[in-house]
Amino acid sequence: MTNKRFKRVILYARQLRANQDINETLQHLVVFLKQQGFESYVDVDTATCFELGLPILARNKMRANQDLIVVVGGDGSLLSAARMAINVNVPVIGINRGHLGFLTDISPHDFEAQLGAVLKGHYAEEDRSLLQMCIQQDGTMQIQGDALNDVVLSRGNGTRLITFDVYIDHLFVSHYRADGMIFATPTGSTAYALSAGGPIMHPQLDAMVMVPMFSHSLSSRPLVIDGKSIVELRISGSNDNDLQISCDGNESSVIKPGQCITIQKNSHKLHLLHPIEYHYYDTLRIKLGWGSTG
Repeated sequence: MTNKRFKRVILYARQLRANQDINETLQHLVVFLKQQGFESYVDVDTATCFELGLPILARNKMRANQDLIVVVGGDGSLLSAARMAINVNVPVIGINRGHLGFLTDISPHDFEAQLGAVLKGHYAEEDRSLLQMCIQQDGTMQIQGDALNDVVLSRGNGTRLITFDVYIDHLFVSHYRADGMIFATPTGSTAYALSAGGPIMHPQLDAMVMVPMFSHSLSSRPLVIDGKSIVELRISGSNDNDLQISCDGNESSVIKPGQCITIQKNSHKLHLLHPIEYHYYDTLRIKLGWGSTG
């Protein structure tokens, strides 16, 4: 089966990951895309860190029906690109120059064959859900953030356990004394939430997982809830210090005692592309080192 073909390719790499391996892959990509006859551009942030000799394409000029964002880096780089991509409704694919690579699944040593097939319309496409976090004060929204992996409430610079209440769809669930709480999408279930003892969820599930971090109560356990749920975090006024909440470990905001945080599914989705031979369970087996009977 052949999907739609793309007319333009936008290269994306993070400044934080500006190393020789990434630069080398980007340079090879520029030559490869020129040989294939594609219009090639760089994102404005990428252009400030890498000299690729390509024109900059402003984000408000990206087009959903003709563009593809190619990320070079690790999963963190793709998470950053995802926040840009959902606003312009442009699909994303990743070339792995990071460590684990759950999301960036094209090999940098074989990208010509795999990416070449994708550009010809031979790829697997899936939509990944995101979370939207809103901080409210006196009923007014103060800050908003998006997360492909997770929203994490933590104690910030404090050393004591923090206290907060969780409501789901306006119904009280539990009172917590803990280091914090992780709210993860199915995509993010193999990231921070997994290291904290959360379950692995297939990315096509319409669900969200809540994972307490070092809770004072032994009965506190990860909870998988409906992806359409609206979660409210009510921060107790008894906390001594300001807390911190982050989206994908990137966008951090200070939370003051007494504030309320709302977490729910974002109305937008990320259009993530894979090579045609991609299989989610293959990725799990390889990345997590599971045994094989084959």
